[in-house]
Amino acid sequence: MEICKSVANLTWRPHPVARGITIKPLATKSEDGLDVTCMLVKIPAGAEVPEHIHEEQVDILYPLSGQAEMTVEGAGQFALKPGMVVRVPKGTKHKIFNVTEELLLYDVFQPPTL
Repeated sequence: MEICKSVANLTWRPHPVARGITIKPLATKSEDGLDVTCMLVKIPAGAEVPEHIHEEQVDILYPLSGQAEMTVEGAGQFALKPGMVVRVPKGTKHKIFNVTEELLLYDVFQPPTL
């Protein structure tokens, strides 16, 4: 496991489920032996992450830039923008949509997804 990585040297990859969305894994179980997955997620304006559930993972999202809306089962719909942190409990439906400005998220999953 590398102690320090340059984000610029890491590769953007297609999101495994959502079309047109890319991820940049920063720290993973498969590559770093960690019990967490940390990644950047880039969602272009007009794209969306369809409603889905992570049965085993808590999903923590921290928007770095951009504007969108999000729904989380039990919490309703709200603006997703820099300066907020969203914690989606495992087994909870959630969706990101109405992306009006390209969204860049720091996304953490525990236990890991990758």
